[in-house]
Amino acid sequence: MMDLERLARHCESFIAGRTAADPAHDLSHIKRVVNNARYLTDIEQCELQITLPAAWLHDCVQVPKDSPDRHRVSRLAADEAMRFLESLGYPEALLPAVHHAVAAHSFSAAIPVESVEAGVVQDADRLDALGAIGITRCLLTGGALGSGVYHPDDPFCEGRKPDDKAWMVDHFYAKLFKLPATMVTEAGRREAERRVQMMKGFLAELGREVFDA
Repeated sequence: MMDLERLARHCESFIAGRTAADPAHDLSHIKRVVNNARYLTDIEQCELQITLPAAWLHDCVQVPKDSPDRHRVSRLAADEAMRFLESLGYPEALLPAVHHAVAAHSFSAAIPVESVEAGVVQDADRLDALGAIGITRCLLTGGALGSGVYHPDDPFCEGRKPDDKAWMVDHFYAKLFKLPATMVTEAGRREAERRVQMMKGFLAELGREVFDA
């Protein structure tokens, strides 16, 4: 079995040159997902030999957020991850489970999770869309896509359907606040709910500063 710290070094070197296209999915995002995956793997007592490479490689193929191929990118990443791990001589018996964990992590791919390890990787990635870092990434992505920050008449979607292509704050309602219910692990769900409460506090403060000042 390959030493996992050595594997991590190989993965970081491999992924470092593949994340420049999307600043919200850069190397720091990968490292946070890896840390989340380690934390959840320890709680779930599942196989780090699967969750660690899958977390490192889950975004090894990237396309723009608004690309029509967005729903396919996790499958492409899973295939690329296999080629990389095979080049390292990673144990063949582990490759199908790593492939599934990479492919199933994506929200847009909607691939059912079939293992605890895949659930850990999916939860680890979704946690990084929530909390303070989630707010930062949402605004960063919205800015790159040319979205406004909030609807001037109904910023918190109280009387309209969210349109997160037009407004960054709408993405909270269209997707992010729904993520806790999609978590596979109990620990992931608890942390997701904690982070969502922080985000709701941010919106409350935003409302005070913009409309009550």
